Amino acid sequence: MSGGVSERLTLAIDGTRRVSALFQLPPAAAACFVLAHGAGAGMEHSSMTTIATELAARHIATLRFQFPYMERGTRRPDPPAVCHATVRAAVAAAARLVPTLPLIAGGRSFGGRMTSQAQAIEPVPAVKGIAFIGFPLHPAGKPSAERAEHLREVKIPMLFLQGTRDELANLELLQPLVAQLGRRATLKLLQDADHSFHVPARTGRKDAEVRGEMLDALATWIEQVIHSS
Repeated sequence: MSGGVSERLTLAIDGTRRVSALFQLPPAAAACFVLAHGAGAGMEHSSMTTIATELAARHIATLRFQFPYMERGTRRPDPPAVCHATVRAAVAAAARLVPTLPLIAGGRSFGGRMTSQAQAIEPVPAVKGIAFIGFPLHPAGKPSAERAEHLREVKIPMLFLQGTRDELANLELLQPLVAQLGRRATLKLLQDADHSFHVPARTGRKDAEVRGEMLDALATWIEQVIHSS
């Protein structure tokens, strides 16, 4: 990242838990996105690295971090309270690192949902909005909107970046849900993309093209949130 800062950090969650984090600060950054990973892959997964790198090209800093279970190398996610505390610790670290930049929180799938749950329980200081990169509305093949009930308690702007083929977010449930959340919620659909934002070859589109469309939408939304707050 020419002219920018890239730094590996350790975050203290409480008296006993520590997790790794990666901070990327591009030149002329306009905001910082506290970016949580999904349930099955950590902050250094290639998809997370690509998102952070391509957001840096759009003048958005990122702070990626591990949840404790991923730090331990286990597959079973931590209890929600531990995940919520981890999100809060990451946001607090970002606020210390870039005190003059607006903060957006959220992330991939599970990580985005843990972020919004934390916000619903008690607002996370300094966070201007939450961006979901594939909100996991329900398990695959089990349509339900129960996982989204807490979103009614989130009072800051939310962006849902969703593939139209996402098996974890039935559009017949997701679209009315976003509508019910009112002006604070925005839905950006990525045509033919699945939960990993992969598109079939038959569409004639490449995954990189879809990812670019998604990140352009995210960058535009962040700019709107910054200027409206």
